[in-house]
Amino acid sequence: MAGYLVSDTRKVTTRRFIEMKEKGERISMLTSYDYTTAGIVDQAGIDGILIGDSASNVMAGNATTLPMTVDQMIYHARAVVRAVKRALVVCDMPFGSYQVSAQDGVANAIRIMKESGCDALKIEGGVEILPTVKRILDAGIPVMGHLGLTPQSINKFGTYAVRAKDAEEADKLMADAIALAEAGCFAVTLEKVPAKLAAEVSKAISVPTIGIGAGNGTDGQILVVADMLGMTQGFSPRFLRRYANLADVMTDAIGHYVTDVKSGDFPNESESY
Repeated sequence: MAGYLVSDTRKVTTRRFIEMKEKGERISMLTSYDYTTAGIVDQAGIDGILIGDSASNVMAGNATTLPMTVDQMIYHARAVVRAVKRALVVCDMPFGSYQVSAQDGVANAIRIMKESGCDALKIEGGVEILPTVKRILDAGIPVMGHLGLTPQSINKFGTYAVRAKDAEEADKLMADAIALAEAGCFAVTLEKVPAKLAAEVSKAISVPTIGIGAGNGTDGQILVVADMLGMTQGFSPRFLRRYANLADVMTDAIGHYVTDVKSGDFPNESESY
């Protein structure tokens, strides 16, 4: 391993996120769902790792994020936390874990924090869930908001298209972001919203914004690790930049392994006891 690509190897905290915004330092985030991947991502120098409920799609092959349970999120988060030394580790609260009542939300938030060891939680929604967000914050749990395209509401939206293109929805998104920041959220994710609006929101609130499909005016960026490494093939939104093509690399390596096993070349004498 080459080690961190950043000079400051101190543990990243929610306070550090806010300090980075104040200094104008961009924040880098990726998802991870397992020990091996998280260890590599952390050692490469990432600032934050999200155990996203996108594990539903990436790890389990579901069409949406809705099937993920609290137990499953804790399982993935535990594995990630064991591997990470530097990055801030944030875990999604899955669908159904906070929408019923503030009491349920707090209970599930406490359970995820206690059983996973993660540093913070991410919750989708604006003023509608503000009472729950405040209760979770009052319990001493850091919260990252999530606005714009909120995948847990996909059946309500009916599409994964860009959100907040019209003035009414844009005004609500701005109001939601301000409300979340004023309530005490340490950051707000902005997913698939117009770049101009995301930049305006980023200037309007004191906590960092983390964009995905929200242009370059946010305080940081996040991508799904399997997408940016080219492990997934059928998903190619405009905002996705692929930094590798691991699907081809892995297929080629596995194909060579199959050939060597079939031919009797593996294992050879030096690989035997």
